[in-house]
Amino acid sequence: MATFLDAAGAFTTPRILRSSEDVLVLSTLQGPTLYQLGENDSAASDESFAWEWEKWARSWIAQLSLPHGRAARSFLDSLPLRSAEVEAADLRRCVNRWLRHFENVPEMSPQASALRAVAEDVTRNLLGTAPDPLVWSHGDLHGEQIIVAGGRSPLGLLDFDEGAQAEAALDLASMDMRLELRRRRNHMSRACYHTAHLQVMAVAQELHVNPDRFHAYSDSLWLREALVPRPGRLDMATAVLDERAKQYQPTQA
Repeated sequence: MATFLDAAGAFTTPRILRSSEDVLVLSTLQGPTLYQLGENDSAASDESFAWEWEKWARSWIAQLSLPHGRAARSFLDSLPLRSAEVEAADLRRCVNRWLRHFENVPEMSPQASALRAVAEDVTRNLLGTAPDPLVWSHGDLHGEQIIVAGGRSPLGLLDFDEGAQAEAALDLASMDMRLELRRRRNHMSRACYHTAHLQVMAVAQELHVNPDRFHAYSDSLWLREALVPRPGRLDMATAVLDERAKQYQPTQA
């Protein structure tokens, strides 16, 4: 993975210092995360916050725009496939598991009915709009995975356990959904959210991500959030999905 990412020079990654059957020791990357720069008590200025998000945008575009030689192509082909079909099937499994868990809880019946309807709409949109080309995907991209080294040093990029072949919309929707979640939970100011959100959307436009695909993957991530067993997450996430369904109508294939 490090060799693949190093080819673009857009990010630095932890190095493997020692490994054994059950232990993996990695080098550290020094600096705050992109999310920490946007926290309400952060000392970072608006200008430095905006600069680092713009730097991430340039870096992500460079990483995904790099021409791939034979070795890079072989590496990409070796990664798991996380297509829309794979995502939809996994969502169905997760939703069905949640429904089985709460099927004998009468108080959860309204939420279960709402979740079924939402899940049907989300999977329909994932499978009903034409997919974008597959590219390298981090698989769990958000601001806590990006380390700000400062100056002209490349940003750090962490955690590749979920690396895959997927549409570029998956990672960008993941980044954007987590930003909105932080804003809704009052962990980020509206101004910081707006700054970061605009950079994510600029990357999506530069990489020619179909807005329908971005929206479909964003909905799938909000659906996953609805299944998180934490107080208030189900109601919040289903409310967000309801709002989005009223505001956006995809172009069916």
